[in-house]
Amino acid sequence: MRKLVVSEFMTLDGVVESPNRWSLESRSQEQERFKLEELFAADALLLGRVTYEGFAAAWPHLVEQTGDYGRRMNSIAKHVASSTLDQADWNNLSILRHDIPQAISKLKQQPGQDILIFGSIRLVQSLMVHDLIDEYRLMVFPVVVGQGQRLFSENSPKKTLKLLETQTFSSGVVLLRYTPAKEQP
Repeated sequence: MRKLVVSEFMTLDGVVESPNRWSLESRSQEQERFKLEELFAADALLLGRVTYEGFAAAWPHLVEQTGDYGRRMNSIAKHVASSTLDQADWNNLSILRHDIPQAISKLKQQPGQDILIFGSIRLVQSLMVHDLIDEYRLMVFPVVVGQGQRLFSENSPKKTLKLLETQTFSSGVVLLRYTPAKEQP
């Protein structure tokens, strides 16, 4: 069974909204290597509509600047969870319109590599409720922004997570990898 992996950039105060505004100063080659390996360990992306629209507008034009990463972003299978998206123009894409949790459960049961979710905060929050997330990869940046959308909000269901790994990059960014803890009977 495939793993559904949430991969997010996050500030020290838990904000995940608009990482392009606060993450650029803390980038390193180590992080870029990790993100490249992460993308190549997956064979599908799962995106919410808003993230899809931003990615679809940018990635087809970034191949020259981003090399292998950009080529992979454009060629990998993509699934967009949306009840409002009428058409999708980006390469290798399908739209999941109805019973999103069930559609994602079916995707996870298919053979293949990891399914990655980038951004797509509302989608991630809804999948938490349905216990569909197998791993959280949080890249915590050494910045506090004070306000913005958070991955874990006061409406998030209670979850106990098990730490799988920590990795500190030379930029001061810390990777935290978690999996949902198995509940004791």
